[in-house]
Amino acid sequence: MNVLVTAGNTQTLIDKVRCITNIFTGRTGASLALEAWRRGHRVRLVTSHPEVVVDLARGLKNFPDERWSVSTYRTFDDLHVLLETNLRGDGLDAVLHTAAVSDYRAAGIFAPDSTATFDERTGAVQGRFIDRAAGKIKSAEPELWLRLIRTPKLVDLFREPWGFRGLVVKFKLEVDKTMPELIAIGEHSRRQSQADFMVINTLEEAADWALVGPLDGQYPLVPRGELARRVIDVIEQSFDR
Repeated sequence: MNVLVTAGNTQTLIDKVRCITNIFTGRTGASLALEAWRRGHRVRLVTSHPEVVVDLARGLKNFPDERWSVSTYRTFDDLHVLLETNLRGDGLDAVLHTAAVSDYRAAGIFAPDSTATFDERTGAVQGRFIDRAAGKIKSAEPELWLRLIRTPKLVDLFREPWGFRGLVVKFKLEVDKTMPELIAIGEHSRRQSQADFMVINTLEEAADWALVGPLDGQYPLVPRGELARRVIDVIEQSFDR
């Protein structure tokens, strides 16, 4: 198979030196990509943390070779371009989308002037706010307000408008959810994105297990140490049908 794996985290830029991001390092995606390569597949890893591969690939014979390639990104827009370019093209059989993508982008940073007030109890805002956007925002202001607006869900673009018809494995992490809640959330998310399979877990248990499905209508629990092997098993079996 020809497989693309996304991994890592996007940065939401506030100015040229500051950003908002998340805690994810791309280790899961890199592990999946290496497992697919080890089994003989052609793999492109799209990651914000290419250095993770160096650690995980120790001991792999003949790695890397012509079946392996890496593309890097930093921001949501970088990842958007890489994915659209690859998925609109020919030849990809499967996409494993593990990257932790920003849900919001920065749409300005503002300082309240002397007339502005904010009621912490009600959230009511009054007064005037001054645009402080700059290459490097000055640190003199006693208070700054960052405006964030939604980004599109990249995985929801895979089928339409990008037209990808191969296998899609979507990954999702939740916090403080029960097992039945996780399964319901995961299946709803899978259908929303028209993904073939879903991998879902919780932040609290992410180092221990994940749910992978639907397999015969179920979401079995997979130990973390077996996750890469089991996910590649699933896409190989589906591709062979």
